[in-house]
Amino acid sequence: MNIVQPPRRRLRSLSVVLLLFTAMSLMLGPMPSSAAEPNWWDPTARPTPDAQIDVTGEPFKGTDAQGNVRGFVDAHDHIMANEGFGGRLICGKPFSEQGVADALKDCPEHYPDGSLAIFDMITKGGDGRHDPVGWPTFKDWPAHDSLTHQQNYYAGIERAWRGGQRILVNDLVTNGVICSVYFFKDRSCDEMTAIRLEAKKSYDMQAFIDKMYGGPGKGWFRIVTDSAQAREVIKQGKLAVVLGVETSEPFGCKQILDVAQCSKADIDRGLDELKNLGVSSMFLCHKFDNALCGVRFDSGALGTAINVGQFLSTGTYWKTENCRGPQHDNPIGNAPAPEAEKRLPEGEKVPSYASGAQCNTRGLTDLGAYAVRGMMKRHMMLELDHMSVKAAGQAFDILESESYPGAISSHSWMDAGWTERLYKLGGFAASYMSGSEGFSAEARGKEALRVKYHVGLGYGTDMNGVGGWPGPRGADTPNPVKYPFRSTDGGSVIDKQTTGERTWDFNTDGAAHYGMVPDWIEDIRIVGGQKVVDDLFSGAESYLRTWGRAEKHTLGKNLASGAAASASSSEWWNPIENFAPGKAVDGDTGTRWASEWSNDQWLRIDLGSTKPVSRVTLDWEAAYAKSYRIELSEDGTNWKTAWSTDAGDGGLDTARFASAQARYVRVKGLERGTQWGYSLREVGVFAD
Repeated sequence: MNIVQPPRRRLRSLSVVLLLFTAMSLMLGPMPSSAAEPNWWDPTARPTPDAQIDVTGEPFKGTDAQGNVRGFVDAHDHIMANEGFGGRLICGKPFSEQGVADALKDCPEHYPDGSLAIFDMITKGGDGRHDPVGWPTFKDWPAHDSLTHQQNYYAGIERAWRGGQRILVNDLVTNGVICSVYFFKDRSCDEMTAIRLEAKKSYDMQAFIDKMYGGPGKGWFRIVTDSAQAREVIKQGKLAVVLGVETSEPFGCKQILDVAQCSKADIDRGLDELKNLGVSSMFLCHKFDNALCGVRFDSGALGTAINVGQFLSTGTYWKTENCRGPQHDNPIGNAPAPEAEKRLPEGEKVPSYASGAQCNTRGLTDLGAYAVRGMMKRHMMLELDHMSVKAAGQAFDILESESYPGAISSHSWMDAGWTERLYKLGGFAASYMSGSEGFSAEARGKEALRVKYHVGLGYGTDMNGVGGWPGPRGADTPNPVKYPFRSTDGGSVIDKQTTGERTWDFNTDGAAHYGMVPDWIEDIRIVGGQKVVDDLFSGAESYLRTWGRAEKHTLGKNLASGAAASASSSEWWNPIENFAPGKAVDGDTGTRWASEWSNDQWLRIDLGSTKPVSRVTLDWEAAYAKSYRIELSEDGTNWKTAWSTDAGDGGLDTARFASAQARYVRVKGLERGTQWGYSLREVGVFAD
């Protein structure tokens, strides 16, 4: 039965309903951001005892007048390295519910005097002896030259955030070989198991900080999985944390005696898993050659030690050759590393190397190329540091063939000669956290390129990354860091940081832990000038632009795929393999077109109808063209040269030219690069 209410009663009922809905929306809707609350940057509770922050003032929020985010970016850090390498290489944790006294404890074997700190001996020299006591004295660690103690305690990261940092790339890291040969461990050496654990611990740390601020989402430490999330976090004045991966054998992709131990299916499963973990960037190789790529060498005694690990992992030592271009890998050197060399089987000896041969013979493998394309498909950012010159060049070829901007050099481990190539793609570069003089000099050396491509600069602290950090310039330096000082944005005052009984001074301690990042930036301002700091302060925006472009990138449609193809000739003598012209447009890099062995040869592709064409990619087999041109025609009779080169070197070439209408595309070989003919695995034709 329907009851018709009088108008006044209906209005009164409607008002009650609206009030009820309003109340429900306030109760059930999203809570206002903690960034809108007074003193939102101060936690409601901390563990006791704990480190101090010693920064006052509200962290800046929002963007500049042009809509750009402001702030520094650390493109390379290892917050959770203590969970990798078997769990006992890096001593101490970045956080603990029981506070700093529990988090910053030395490894058990370092007691009572550090005489069993074996990795300290290998990396630092000496006998490894040190005072293992952490809280409250911190007499000997953390230190700028102590590579085995936790430097990423959460309060130090908080201090860096308060000092103006707005992006931190947390690279999940481990090394199965170092884990297996190190004397102390408390867990499996499987690399992917460690990566999963470090990802979980990163989210646990986010929850730990959230709890201090009143609940989920309220803390300043925010793990983000896309650039839009990062921009929103920074808009709130918080720290956007990006997950990356830096490990030597991702997805089990090691190689033994040059035989790959993984498949394309393993790579696809691995990349999908990393995406599900929230990983947005990664390295394909690190320290040891693997089934994906050859590495950029380490030098000196450390290089010798890593070469021992290379042998233990792969059954082969690094192999060198003379470099083919101006770029080169680090010289290996022949310095002894006795502690590491003891791990070799009896009779084995690390080879010596010619000083002039500075390039790794190993480049990007076919599986590595598949992994690069898989990362592009998933809109992930590729880390080029640690790749050999040969591998990096081949990776650039693939990225350029698709105009893919998601390329990163995060800590000065890419040959500087590649920098403009990186910027042309739309990629991002950061420099290793070195001393202020060296860092500033490196920054000024690339300033013209940054101006040309309108990009900012990042730094890679590599804390917990076993690399060493800026030492003190001395209490008597004529231009010291003077405490307190203001942050770059001018809104915060930064004083000396105190942990327990220890007060840290950059002038006498250097970059002993992550909390010294703002002090280091102030030292750069004093030594290198405000311009370097300004370029650093625009780094977060540049990083996000690279990330955003990678997310929005769409792979171009290959107009040549499956098209009709003809050629001046084809090899005919091989009764097993077919080298017909159509093999260059069948989408299979395992097949190829091959011409007869003479200079004047061509491959013609019929697109079926006239289309705009502006890019052609050529994947050469070993038989490549030194001199060739790309010709276009609308009728198959009248040809115009769109692009040409007389400096071809094989590999993957990308020819770009002004867009033109064409039905036919011809690759015209003029001079061979080998004694054979011309051989192309695949030719791509694109309108973009």
